Parts: sequence; structure tokens; C-alpha cells
Amino acid sequence: MTIVSDRASLNWMLGASFGTGLPASEAEQPPLPEVLEAAVIPLKDGVVYPHLVVPLTLSSERAMLAAEAARGAGQAVLIALKRETIQPLPSDLYEVGTLVQIGRVLNLPNGAMSLLVQGRARVRVLEWVQATPFLVARVQVLKEPAAQGPAAEALMRAVLALFENVVNLSDRIPEEALVYALNIHEPSRLADYIAPLLPIDVATQQALLELIDPQQRLQKLTAILANELDVLELEDRIHERAQSEVDKSQREYYLREQLRSIQAELGQLDSSVSEVNALRARAEQKQLPDVVRKRVEHEIARLEQMPSMAPEVSITRDYIEWLLELPWRERTEDRLDVAYAERVLNQRHYGLTKAKERILEHIAVCRLRGSLSHGPILCFVGPPGTGKTSLARSIAEALGRRFVRVSLGGVRDEAEIRGHRRTYVGALPGRILQTMRRAGVVNPVFVLDEIDKLGLDFRGDPSAALLEVLDPEQNAEFEDHYLDLPYDLSHVMWITTANTLYDIPPALRDRLEVIEFSGYIEEEKVQIARRFLIPRQMSENGLGQAKLTFSEGALRRIIREYTYEAGVRNLERAIASVCRKVARRVAEGKRHPQLVTPKMLDKMLGQPLYDYVKLEPEDQVGMALGVAWDEGGGDVIQVEATVMEGKGELILTGQLGDVMQESAKAALSYARSRAQMLGVARKTFEKSDIHIHVPEGAIAKDGPSAGITMATALISALTRIPVRRDVAMTGEITLRGRVLPIGGLKEKAMAAHRAGVRTFILPKKNARDLEEVPRRIRREMNFVQVSSMDEVLPLALVRMPAPLAEAEEAAANGKKPRAQRARKAQRTPSA
Repeated sequence: MTIVSDRASLNWMLGASFGTGLPASEAEQPPLPEVLEAAVIPLKDGVVYPHLVVPLTLSSERAMLAAEAARGAGQAVLIALKRETIQPLPSDLYEVGTLVQIGRVLNLPNGAMSLLVQGRARVRVLEWVQATPFLVARVQVLKEPAAQGPAAEALMRAVLALFENVVNLSDRIPEEALVYALNIHEPSRLADYIAPLLPIDVATQQALLELIDPQQRLQKLTAILANELDVLELEDRIHERAQSEVDKSQREYYLREQLRSIQAELGQLDSSVSEVNALRARAEQKQLPDVVRKRVEHEIARLEQMPSMAPEVSITRDYIEWLLELPWRERTEDRLDVAYAERVLNQRHYGLTKAKERILEHIAVCRLRGSLSHGPILCFVGPPGTGKTSLARSIAEALGRRFVRVSLGGVRDEAEIRGHRRTYVGALPGRILQTMRRAGVVNPVFVLDEIDKLGLDFRGDPSAALLEVLDPEQNAEFEDHYLDLPYDLSHVMWITTANTLYDIPPALRDRLEVIEFSGYIEEEKVQIARRFLIPRQMSENGLGQAKLTFSEGALRRIIREYTYEAGVRNLERAIASVCRKVARRVAEGKRHPQLVTPKMLDKMLGQPLYDYVKLEPEDQVGMALGVAWDEGGGDVIQVEATVMEGKGELILTGQLGDVMQESAKAALSYARSRAQMLGVARKTFEKSDIHIHVPEGAIAKDGPSAGITMATALISALTRIPVRRDVAMTGEITLRGRVLPIGGLKEKAMAAHRAGVRTFILPKKNARDLEEVPRRIRREMNFVQVSSMDEVLPLALVRMPAPLAEAEEAAANGKKPRAQRARKAQRTPSA
């Protein structure tokens, strides 16, 4: 049931009848009745239109039985299938088909049947007479209305014009078809002749077949031809563009080959040849490991064989450039002089004693060992602005090594560390090898900055890629995805920096030797400002010749009231602001101050941004001084407590964290357990509410170190005994009154000294931390070490409360003394 549609079969559609068994003209055919019965042959590949001669190939048994039956009658009905099926039913066929005259019939060697048919008329199925072994239907012959007049002539001309353009652009339709179409003068025949020549689907062909009016058929055919013409014009433009590109590249290739031949005759080298020779010369001069040299020679040989316009030329050339520009054996000589290193570190940095000691120890060990390879991976952890990166730069200078740095903040892609494979467009090595190329040696001081800011998403975990980089046992053979060769990173001195350790993954943290950078205290900031910040800002603001000095009072006021930070960045900004104002007066030729005093800061820097706690003018009841610290340094806090009538509730305010709230509850439990010794009636706790408040409620506070401070303020409020105004304290409290150690002692002691405190109470287990407190502060303040609240209260309170006698306590609580209850029990007879 296949319509043969190759170019040769179009000759049949041109109306050939010689040797076909078909009549030479329609005049020789008998007239058709209005209704007739005929065998039905289903078609799955298309539609047969009237007046056309079409060859068919039948392969199904049902279709061949129908053809044999129709062969005797000389005619059959061809109807297209709605959907392809093995055993078509009447419901699978359209209602309108074509009545055809059967001509020559041939049995093919493969068992199929070939027959030639000529369409006679459109028919509509009225009734299905037979379903097996083949389909037979009673059909009605459809009469076509006459199509004459100007409208039909105009439609025919439009169709012929479009068809001519389609034939000119299409390779599927022969020119003979256009000649035959120009000789057709009937609208119906013209439409039925052109329709099967177009590449349209079966549904569209069937729609044309079902249109009885020739003018409607021509109108629909006009739209189909216009659409086909648009498609063919677009194909032609695409073909022309592609052909022009091919012709251009062929022309360029031909000219380039000619140029190469001319250059060879003149003894000149092609640019690509000279480039390959230059790369080969660089490879010979470069010190390369054997594995890398073999890879370079292999890639140069590949580049030499490639056409100059091949897309892989630039990729291969870039890869060779990377291999030749990376340092493989180049290195600087290490300066393992401990005294020189100590001098450089002290000149560039003030304080940071622990970090300097660890660096000097590392240099001393390397001097004895004779090499800095396979050393520890240092991790500088501390608040921003405390000199972590600048100290690493000074280490590089002390060792005589080059300094390179990579910021890892916001890196979320593993390929940023390991690079992309060369199969990707625009592939590059990772940041590690990019920075090594910039260093130019295999043993720089390499700083991985902000390692705690690494991200993680669907592109991989960059911190996992760093495990190989920062492992001394593995980094001797680090493999970048782009390079695809082992690269030795064991000679690099790795230093990482972070603000906190909590955001560093445990597996990565385990490979790091942590050196903590605590925030600078006020004394250190004053010295840093005098030694480094003021000279640098005077030079940057053009005040090198001007005599400008800062008084110590001015510096301390800037530190206390205009900055609040662990580092010195804001301090430097404030000093820079003062220098700019002085520089303006110098530039304007006006008088400028020679000495910056505290009183001048209000005009130069505006109103103070921060305030710090100062001592009360007199001792207070229910108020004790505590100390706290954070990344910005230490500060003195006031803890207030008051007792009022109520139901025994504990009220905590001041935005206290969970740990601090638990410390307040522990302090209350301790006070209740020692009520008799403190002279407080037990009934007081049941009929009174206790309110503990820490001022500056907008600032969140937490931690256990205010435990003894809250206990002291609470006991003062209960006993109405004032707390000494010049005493500050820190320590965690237990239910039994023990004082446990705390952290940040140096910062807390500096804050207390700044506020004017004279006596500082601290846990006895923090005695070892007193060595970090500057000697001047230890001389000017009295540091008292305690282990229990029994030692705290005599130091903090103006006087100790008198304990309640048993009789007084019983009377205060509304009960009889224990002795009276015992005598009454003796007089009461037993049962």
C-alpha cells in the first residue's frame, strides 16, 4: 500500500499511458454512474488525486486480494488511512477517496504486487458492504462545480507563479513538471496535479482531496505554496552562507599554502613554524622534570602537525605556555637567620609575642634541619585588623622568600582550587597554580586568606580540595585538573588566616597549627599608633615636613571614644582624618596645630562615637562592677539588683543569653542557701521578687564570667550593704559558691584599669594568665585571686553582714526556735 514517489515515477503523473493498460484519454473511458460498489484499497503514505497516473506497491495480503478482485472490474477505490494499522477497519479510513482505473498489474519476486492506476473521480463512502477478506464499499461519485471566470483565472495564475518559484528553488521537483502545469487550463486539474508534488503530510493532502470546489482548492494550495516557498528561500540562504564560509576557508587555505611556498623559496619561515621553534627553544632552556619535558615535547609535536586554522591550536598553545611558565625547579635561597628574622618582625610589628615566638622557633628548627620543606601549616586566627596578613608578609621578608596571597572569601567552586579540565571552553588552572606562576619560584610564602569564608554548593566543596594542598604528606604530588601532571607544593611555606575556627571544616582544621591573635589592648594600640600609623599617615597626607605630634591623651581618647575594635584599622582611619584636616590648613597657608590634644578631637572628629563605664562617685547598694570582653576588646559592665515585694520570682533583663541567665539563677540559689550566714531571713525570698538588670539592653550579652558579679549585687540588695565602687570582679559561680576560671583576662584587666578600678578580683585558676597583663597595670592595680564567694564578699562589700541567730531567724520567718520545739515535743504524751 505504498505510493512510489521517486523522480522517475513523476513521468506517470505527467499522463503517460503507453504500455500501461490504461486508456490514452478520458474520452475513451466509460461514463461513471452516480453510485457504485467497488473494492477498497487503503493507502498509508498519501492520497491519489483524479486525472493522475500513479504506480502503487502492495505488500499486505488484504490489499492484494482487493486488487485481484478489482482487476476483473477494472476499477477500485483508494482511501487514505487516518492512522497506520495492520488490519484496517472502516473506522480507520477517511470518508472521501478516489475512484481509480486499474492498468498494468505485476507480481514481484518478493511476493508483493505492483500496479498502475489512474484517478478518475472523487467519491464518498455511503455504506460499507464487506469487511473480510477485503473491504468493499458503496460509494457516491462527487460532481465538481464548474470553475470559470476572472476569479478562477487569477487563482490559476497565482498558483502557477508560486509553483514556478518553488520549482526553481527545489531539487525534488523536475522542470518538466512546470512545463506540464503551464499547459493545464482547468482549475481542478491544475490543483490536483500540483498537490502531490509538494512535501505535505497526509492530513493536508486529504483536506485538499475533500475540497470539491476547485476555487477553494486553489486558494488552499496558494497558502501551501507560499509557505513552501518561504522554507525553500530560507534553506537557500542557509546553503549560500555555509557555502561562502567553506569557499572563504578554502581560499584562505590556498593562499596560506601559496604564502608558505613563497616563504620557503625566499628562506623565510612561516609564523606558525617560528612560533613552534620558539616554544621548542624555551623548552630546551627551561629546567623541567622528565615527565613534564616529555609532555611538552609531545604537545609541541602535535601543535606542529596541526593546521594553523584548527580550533585546537590555541588550546594546545596555551597549555604549552602554562607548562613553560610554571616554576618547576626555580627557587630562592632561604635566609635562616633567627636574629635577623626577630629584628625584622619586631621592626614591623608591635606585640604578637606568641606568634613571633612560634615563627622564630620554626626558623630555628629549619636552620638545624637545613630546609624549610614539609613544615607545619600555620593558621593565624584572630579578629580583623590584628595584623595576620601583614605578619605573613614580614615572615616572607625575614626568610628572603617571595610573598603571594590568594583570598578564598566567597569561593564556592572546587574548580577554583583544582582548575577546569581542558575539554571545557576557556579552561584554566586553579588559583593555586595561577598564583605559583605569579610567584615564579617553587618556595614562596603562600597565604590563603580568609580560609573560614569558603562556601559550599552543587559545584563541589573547595575545602575538600584544599585537604591535598595543605597536607605535607600529599602536596608533593598535587594534581590540577587542567595541568593533569603532578606538581610539587612541598617547598611552599603555607600560612592561612581566619577570623574564627568554627567555620573551618574539622578535617581541614586538623591539618593546621593554630596561632591565635587576640585583639590589641589599649597600651599596644598606643604604641602601634606612635610607631607605625602616625608616620605612615603623615607621609601619605603630605605632612612629612610638618611637625605634627599626637599627645598620649589624644591617642587614648581616640581609642576609647572614637573606635571600638580588636585591630587598628579604624584607629588608622581616625588618625588619617586628623592628618587630612591639618594638611588642608597647611595647603591653605593657615596656622596649623603642632600638637593634637584631647580637646581638639571634638572639632576634628566630631562627637565621640562610643562611651565607656566610669566609676560611680560613691558606693552603691545592689550594684557591682563586672568585666566582659569580645573581639573589640574588654569593657566594664554594671550589674544592678533590687528586691521588692512579690511572689518569689526572679526577673532578668538586659538581653541576657542563656548561659548568663543560668549564672543568675545559680547566684540566687547560692544566696538562698547561705541566707542565715548573710543575715537574710528565708521568708524574704518567698515574699519578694528579685530583679537583676545589666544596662545597655540593646547589646546582647552572654557567658558565665559575670556569675560572682551578679551574686555580689544580689547579696548587696538583700543585705542593704553597699558594694565598693572601685572593685571589679570576674568569675563563674557554682551552687556551692566556688569560683571557676574565665577567659580574656588581659582585655578585662585593661578595661578595669581604664575605668579607674583599683581592686580586681579574679579566679585563682587564672593566675597563669596574669603574665599577659602589662607590668604597669599589675603595679597600679591590686589583683586578688579567690576560689570561693566567701573570699569575694569581704573584698567587695563595705562590711560583712551579721549572721542571724537561730532565734532571730525563727522570729523573722514566723516560727519558734528549735529548742522550744524540742521541749514541747518532750511534754506531749505519746500515743
